[in-house]
Amino acid sequence: MTRLTLTAAILRRKLLQALTCGGCSLSLSLSLSLSRQRKPHVATLKPVSKSDRLGQLILEEPSELGSDEMEVELAPTENQKSEQELEEFQRVVSMLHPHGNADAAGDCRREAAVEIRRMAKEDADARETLAMLGAIPPLIGMLDAELDLDSQITALYALLNLAIGNDMNKAAIVKAGAVHKMLRLIRPESPPEVHNPLSEAIVANFLSLSALDANKQIIGLSGAVPFLIKSLRQNKNCRQDALRALFNLSIVATNSQHLIESGIIDTLLTAIGDMEVTDHALATLSNLVASSAEARQRLTRANDSIPILIDVLGWTDASSCQEKSAYVLMVMAHKSHADRAAMSEAGISGALLELTLIGTPLAQKRASRILQMMRSKKGKEISESSFAVSAPMTVEGKGKAKVEEVAGEMSDEKMAVKQLVQQSLHCNMRRIARRANLPEEIMPVEHLNKVLAVSSTSKSLPF
Repeated sequence: MTRLTLTAAILRRKLLQALTCGGCSLSLSLSLSLSRQRKPHVATLKPVSKSDRLGQLILEEPSELGSDEMEVELAPTENQKSEQELEEFQRVVSMLHPHGNADAAGDCRREAAVEIRRMAKEDADARETLAMLGAIPPLIGMLDAELDLDSQITALYALLNLAIGNDMNKAAIVKAGAVHKMLRLIRPESPPEVHNPLSEAIVANFLSLSALDANKQIIGLSGAVPFLIKSLRQNKNCRQDALRALFNLSIVATNSQHLIESGIIDTLLTAIGDMEVTDHALATLSNLVASSAEARQRLTRANDSIPILIDVLGWTDASSCQEKSAYVLMVMAHKSHADRAAMSEAGISGALLELTLIGTPLAQKRASRILQMMRSKKGKEISESSFAVSAPMTVEGKGKAKVEEVAGEMSDEKMAVKQLVQQSLHCNMRRIARRANLPEEIMPVEHLNKVLAVSSTSKSLPF
């Protein structure tokens, strides 16, 4: 009975000792086994003796951890991970098409929208995969008015995350009819200055979708402009998103008419002064005045529009706003003599002179261009008036004396005006030098003349 209880290892050792003589065969079998472990096995026709074969089989004891191949199979591969993620995406998308009673189906769809929002938040591959699996149409279907508010908001933010950085998804969302469904969700009776999560989610989606050029005109024609302007005026939580969406729409010239008719000019002028939105407000205004004559006319007729824009030229701590305001004034001065006269009456010269000295290079260029346009027009008027005075100088007798007397009076008036202009220039230069922290002696009037004398004669506007 004791022999039957021997372990397999002891039995192998007994057999090895019985078959080997003096340990030579054992060493030979050991060397053969080690060489086979180092080299790949190649089938040969050489016969193997029974003793060597038995010794090899005895020495090949299995390891406790198993072979390397077993360890690779146990660890999940990249393909397996991809398959698991794909199965998870398919499961979530299938939850958007639930079966059963209405309450259970609504909860299931809402849970799926939450999962899609989480998956697509920071994973570009997940956005693409979920869209390819068909997640967009059922999410847009959740925007129907009969569903509860939480489901609608959750679906909106899921769509928003799917559209992040993915132009194909942006186009697919608009093509599936999301714009009109979002507009049907708007509740006009909502009071102003009240936190409205649904409106804020809609504005965020309009901002994301309007970033794609192919969607700009579709959104502009859809009737979304009045809603965005109202959100800019009334909802402080999403006014920046609304303004940026309006800026995206203003890039397309065909949207200018809808923006102007909705009262965007007055809204943008009202927003100027709030440093959170002034830069985008001026950028939107720049697009409008550059592409639409009606926008320039509306801006001219608006109350205090020119003084507001001139005041921005003095914002030394907001150089970007200075550049954009100078661009708007430059376009208006280039297009209309009446606007140049209004700018002159509002005292734009001092602000422009200061900007040419201490502004950014782009602001200096635009300010110099405005000064050039105003100076060239003034010089034209002076030459015409001088021709009218000197033309009758050939009259003889009393008429000649009378004309000379008028000419003398005009010369005295011109000299007085010239002195006043020189005094004003000196005062302005001293004030500008003080604001620039520069000594007055290094800012003579001759330098001002060099600044005003713009060498370029091109009529093209510096953009």
